[in-house]
Amino acid sequence: MQSSMDGKVALVTGGGTGIGEATSLLFAKAGAKVVVSDINVAEGEATAHAITSAGGDAIFVAGDVSKGEDVEKMVARCVDVYGRLDCAFNNAGIEGDTFVSIVDYSEEMWDRVIDINLKGVWLCMKHQIPQFLKQGQGAIVNMASVAGLIGGSLGSAYFASKHGVIGLTKAAAIEYGQSNIRVNAVCPGVIQTRMGAKVYQDNPEIEPHVAAEHPLGRLGQPSEVAETVVWLCSDAASFVTGHAMTVDGGYVAK
Repeated sequence: MQSSMDGKVALVTGGGTGIGEATSLLFAKAGAKVVVSDINVAEGEATAHAITSAGGDAIFVAGDVSKGEDVEKMVARCVDVYGRLDCAFNNAGIEGDTFVSIVDYSEEMWDRVIDINLKGVWLCMKHQIPQFLKQGQGAIVNMASVAGLIGGSLGSAYFASKHGVIGLTKAAAIEYGQSNIRVNAVCPGVIQTRMGAKVYQDNPEIEPHVAAEHPLGRLGQPSEVAETVVWLCSDAASFVTGHAMTVDGGYVAK
């Protein structure tokens, strides 16, 4: 299979750390020009610098995906610099409150999780798809989660947002399939990232039990999700759309 990204332009939101950082680096390694976006300027710039230091081509664009104006400017900057946009990984997200019941969940945190994780994905597609329509093609991968495929307690906003991302992904794939725009989602299991570490910092005894819930017996690595994202954006996945692909060590197969 061929997943070369030579000559393509890729946009990654939440590209400063974790899965977004790993995917930005892999896009560049595969030959793409990369637009790294993040709300954290220092971290996003560091990812872009790592790409250019290795001989790749990248720029950083600061942005908050929950704000339409920021997303519009992000896409416009990409087109201004590189003349096009070929693929996008709408990855930016937060975990919200993870050990809080539905009754005790604050309205403020609920709104923040939905704004970033779900509305943010919608806003990204809202501004990316018109550029793809102009070009006659494009590929999008949205960040969902195994939490978008199963239920669970204590973390209701996150579960709700990720279920929403999968529904939104399928809707977009159906709406724009005949325009040669593919839209998929990735559903990682528990990955060793800073976000994941936050979940366990006050409950370190939980991590080994969570790892054991994955049939492969371990947590995932950001690079393993990145490989899937880049493949889904490549021509090797040309007949794949509307799919929520698990990268979960078998977690939902149980």
